[in-house]
Amino acid sequence: MAGCERCGARLSRHARTPVCPTCQAGTTTLSTRPPRLAPAVWMWSDPAAAAALSSRDLATILRAYRAANGLSQEALAGLLGYDKSYIAMIETRRRTPGDVAGRRHIARVLGLPFHVLGVADPDGADFAALVQFGDSVVRLAEVARRSGRAVEAVNELWPLVARLEARAADGRLERDTLYLLASARLALGVSLGTVLPEERLTGAAAWTGKALVLARHLGDDHFLADTLRMHGNELRKAGRLPAAVARLEHAVAVSTDPGGRGSAFALLARAAGDAAMPDRFTHAIDACRRLLDSGAGRGMLLNPFTLREIHARGLLALGRPCEALHALDGTDPGEPAAPQWQVIERVTTGEVLAAGGECAGAEDALAAAIATAERRRLPHQLQRAIRVADRSGMVRIGAAGRAALQRLRGLLAPAA
Repeated sequence: MAGCERCGARLSRHARTPVCPTCQAGTTTLSTRPPRLAPAVWMWSDPAAAAALSSRDLATILRAYRAANGLSQEALAGLLGYDKSYIAMIETRRRTPGDVAGRRHIARVLGLPFHVLGVADPDGADFAALVQFGDSVVRLAEVARRSGRAVEAVNELWPLVARLEARAADGRLERDTLYLLASARLALGVSLGTVLPEERLTGAAAWTGKALVLARHLGDDHFLADTLRMHGNELRKAGRLPAAVARLEHAVAVSTDPGGRGSAFALLARAAGDAAMPDRFTHAIDACRRLLDSGAGRGMLLNPFTLREIHARGLLALGRPCEALHALDGTDPGEPAAPQWQVIERVTTGEVLAAGGECAGAEDALAAAIATAERRRLPHQLQRAIRVADRSGMVRIGAAGRAALQRLRGLLAPAA
């Protein structure tokens, strides 16, 4: 059976390309531009354009299209392959293309939904079926990621995203489908940020960034805040710390509910710690504690277990190892909200203990983290553990981490 030409993972017998979905999705970089989305964004985010489209009147639609895109009648005629006079007659309602082929041509070239011009989309039924189940695919992928099956989430999301991207490149997406594309991009980016090694994490940040491109146009503050949070966190993991802090501060500002605001503060604390911004770190940690004490902000990213890890890790990043060690002491913080957080916490504990000179405890924590990270397919956490071991002279632990990482590189996609 053939293997992925990039990571070596076995491919499904139904595979149509020599690259597995995880590798396909992970090769996007932060410099990659999204597909051409101007027509779709114009159609469903600009009130005048949306009103023109809802009129189903071709003259109104063409005038609104030209106004939004800064086109003359001559330029629009050039796009469509028509004479300028013909466009003028359509816009003044002296001529109306009555044939189906003519209306489909206009819709296809301008990236308009076929139905607004009164004709059927040739592949509309097939695409409608895809969209019908798209929300379920995104939701199930999120469940898979949060339960520690992020590779499965990537492989579920990738076909949906690829199909929506192709449709978006033609501009033929309505508002609900644009929303689905943004949600799928975001879920794909976050899942990739879980399963990709550090050298490829810019791919995860690129996908969440592409989701943000759409979220800014959709007029949904809750979704925008969620997208800013996730994009900011992926930027942090990719080493883009100032940009990460900026996105997360924006997320705090636009969050519409205590849970979302608490999650934004938690991620901001982590990014500010990594970026050596002590004032922002302290402010974010204090805000998290207030929300927890009020009982209004609990969630996957804001709970006693996660906050303890974020606090200790931030203090260590800020050069305060004694305070970090103290932050790990005290009452039992309970269970993690997701399996991967147990690995994250063990690596952080190992790092803090090593910095405090407690080598035996550090080795135990890192050994546990390595074993679980390999089982959960978390290469980024393996790389963190290896760095801690190398800095602290833990040769045996470092070797175990490298061996696990090597085995994991060939397992970035599930076996067929």
